[in-house]
Amino acid sequence: MKLYYATGTCSLSPHIVAIEAGIALELERVDIRKIPRITETGADYARINPNLYVPALALDDGTILLEGTAIVQYLADLAPASGLAPPAGTMARVQLQSWLGFIATELHKVFSPWLFHPEYGTQAQDVARSRLAARLDYVERQLGDGRQYLLGNTFTVADAYLYTVLSWSEVAKVDLGAFPQVRALLASIGDRPAVREAIRCEAQRQSQ
Repeated sequence: MKLYYATGTCSLSPHIVAIEAGIALELERVDIRKIPRITETGADYARINPNLYVPALALDDGTILLEGTAIVQYLADLAPASGLAPPAGTMARVQLQSWLGFIATELHKVFSPWLFHPEYGTQAQDVARSRLAARLDYVERQLGDGRQYLLGNTFTVADAYLYTVLSWSEVAKVDLGAFPQVRALLASIGDRPAVREAIRCEAQRQSQ
């Protein structure tokens, strides 16, 4: 399988999940700064993902999977013993999907594009940061029951996605100071060997 990714984007999430699950992935970097978008091997990325964003996962049979929340669940289901996703059909799986949907729509899509495009203006960015604060307050309150991760005491794909999105906070000037539970969770996730390895690998490839 091959993961099409770009450093500093949400494609870090499936990269983390694959390492956690012990799944070997070939990596191919996409230059998302330019149109047309070309991969590191010179391929036209529009032929792989017409939506032009990452991640995309190419399966060995040629199937292309799109959308990070679907990709991380697919990878987790390849390694059920990893505990990265509860079994399909269970309430725990529905709760996982609820968190993935929340992160995608209420956090990810507020960071990007609003906080990464100064042309939208400071007023739009202030509104985005205010909305993020309200959503982060929700996450903070959910973590207040002493759980170690979003779904309890087991690391899941939702935690990988949350970590990936909130890792943009410093560059986007989103203050996490009011959310100690969230910050503790991010620190815990950041200490996981798979997370460190995914970040190290992408940084190393970026410098080549």
